[in-house]
Amino acid sequence: MDRRKWGLLALIALALGLFLAFDGQRFFTLDFVKGEQQRLSMLVASHPWQMALGFFAVYVVATGLSLPGASVLTLLAGALFGLLWGTVIVSFASSIGATLAFLAARFILRGSVQQRFAARMAALDEGMQKDGVFYLLSLRLIPVVPFFVVNLLMGLTAIRARTFYWVSQVGMLLGTLIYVNLGTRLAELTSVRGLLSPALLASLVLLGLAPLIARSIVAQVKARRVYAGWKKPARFDRNLVVIGAGAAGLVSAYIAAAVKAKVSLIERHKMGGDCLNYGCVPSKALIKSAKMVAHARHAQHWGLAPHQFPVDFSQVMDRVAEVVRKIEPHDSVERYQGLGVECLMGEARIKSPWEVEVALQDDQGRPSGRTQVLSTRNIIIASGAQPFVPPIPGIESVGCLTSDTLWSLRERPARLLVLGGGPIGCELSQAFCRLGSGVIQVEMGPRLMVREDEDVSQLVLQRFRAEGIDVRLGCKAVAFEVREGRRFLLADQADGRGATQRVEIEFDVLLCAVGRSARVSGFGLEDLKVPLARGGTIEVNEFLETNYPNILVAGDAAGPYQFTHTAAHMAWYAAVNALFGRFRKFRVDYRVIPWATFTEPEVARVGLNEQEARAKGIDHEVTRYGLDDLDRAIADGSEEGFIKVLTVPGKDRILGVTIVGEHAGDLIAEYVMAMKHGLGLNKILGTIHIYPTLAEANKYVAGEWKRAHAPRRLLDWVEKFHTWSRH
Repeated sequence: MDRRKWGLLALIALALGLFLAFDGQRFFTLDFVKGEQQRLSMLVASHPWQMALGFFAVYVVATGLSLPGASVLTLLAGALFGLLWGTVIVSFASSIGATLAFLAARFILRGSVQQRFAARMAALDEGMQKDGVFYLLSLRLIPVVPFFVVNLLMGLTAIRARTFYWVSQVGMLLGTLIYVNLGTRLAELTSVRGLLSPALLASLVLLGLAPLIARSIVAQVKARRVYAGWKKPARFDRNLVVIGAGAAGLVSAYIAAAVKAKVSLIERHKMGGDCLNYGCVPSKALIKSAKMVAHARHAQHWGLAPHQFPVDFSQVMDRVAEVVRKIEPHDSVERYQGLGVECLMGEARIKSPWEVEVALQDDQGRPSGRTQVLSTRNIIIASGAQPFVPPIPGIESVGCLTSDTLWSLRERPARLLVLGGGPIGCELSQAFCRLGSGVIQVEMGPRLMVREDEDVSQLVLQRFRAEGIDVRLGCKAVAFEVREGRRFLLADQADGRGATQRVEIEFDVLLCAVGRSARVSGFGLEDLKVPLARGGTIEVNEFLETNYPNILVAGDAAGPYQFTHTAAHMAWYAAVNALFGRFRKFRVDYRVIPWATFTEPEVARVGLNEQEARAKGIDHEVTRYGLDDLDRAIADGSEEGFIKVLTVPGKDRILGVTIVGEHAGDLIAEYVMAMKHGLGLNKILGTIHIYPTLAEANKYVAGEWKRAHAPRRLLDWVEKFHTWSRH
């Protein structure tokens, strides 16, 4: 920091020091104003211009130095100068003072802050360039953050001083007007009866309504900006159009129909989306068959003779398809039309914020050549996600299956190469290994399931290797090659000492399971200039609205979680905000989101785990209970696993839970409810659990926490009492 900055900082510090030393704050209290009101009013009457200029200067200095009491000064302006001149004086003085504080913060702090937090400030400056005016206007109109804090923080950003000044003047005008008007009424207050005067009560009511009025103004200004250039229809054929019939789309349409809205649901491929056709349903059917095979091969674990029976892979995959067919009616066109939803099969394209064009399909799912344009008040995009295939050289030449396309397999791969060590890669690696494929699982990171704690990853890794899966950690795919009809992966394998070596892995079939990317193109978002978030999802606010308030997004297309149950959860908020947002909007609640990976043992989690708590600097205690101590787990032969609960130090409030073991995805539900409704481990401990069940583990881990927090001193006294009572 150079000498000029130190000099300005010293001057500001001196002014603040003098203000505090001489108790300057007493001049900015309502009692002082009321006590001096008559004398000040006489001075204004005799020297109006001098008093106005003096008051103006005091207000500029007070706001420029961020002194407390701006609200009292504003009330005093109304009392001394009346509504018109009081508003004029305060409006300009507050804006000039705020700009001085803004410039001082920029001059003294911005350079060092930019240097220290370059990446974060670059992202902030990018956002301010794009929406800085509306962001500042919102802060000025809706004072959730103190104005002096806004002045200082804005000085650290790249917003122009001229823009800061005029937005501040416009944004603070409504509040200034209300406070000055309130000041004119307070000047007339001479007795307690005056508190009940209609004029004063009206001013107070207006002050309370100011944030609501401000929000309305901000919303209207934003709407005017975003909808400029689009012609809004005089009337709408529908209340809602939903694009995509996966979990988010189906729930959105269901809710709309339930509240008697006219809703159309558009799907370009299959009703039920990815979960029914390619994800949750077929994968769990496959996992069940694979589990039965594994248990039969290890039947001696349950006192039975092991049985090595051949697996008819084609029959297994036929059963998977049959399971999908059995569940299809739950998500079918017939069911949803019966609920009151208009279902249209075809390609949707958003033509304007209120119009969706559908290229209709025939009964065989082929383009029919017909189109239909739907006018609608609101649109929900529920386009889902698709498997991400990394651009590794040669990957096209070897043929690449994904979690979407592997279900057409009818011949078991002899050597299956699985790219990815996340939930999908782990589930499918174990299933195919159990069904008889030789599985090589390649993960470029240091461990499987990297979002989970290290002890979880290690337990799953041990199980995988024990079952015969060739897990290659720290192995980065470089290229694929085909030589004389044989397929190879070239990869850089970490040796554990910081070096890598090039390895060749031969395989027959490649399954890519490195993640999923949101479907965000092909249906008109580009033409409407709807922005995308950094992760490639569609950018939405806390109400799931895009930059067009009547176009909302739910499910994988919006993120941040790619789970079916989260998509359904988001759909409620999207549907309600779309249909009733003019009256009240609801912020989507991501506080308690559970998930599970259906390997054996299963892994389920809700809230924080240890590595996240450490990374975020959150103090926590860990209570652990091993399933090898649980009667039912011992009887079932499923002792592998544990429950780990994170709590606030010294309290039973749950921060997060990880369960590894049989039916972990079911056992986690008790903790999801507890966290959702603020119940702690004491409540779980006091709940009766049926014996013998796996659910008892939830009670026992609560008991472990209770023992660790037993009142030792009180127990010592109780022991002495019992000793005394025996004599």
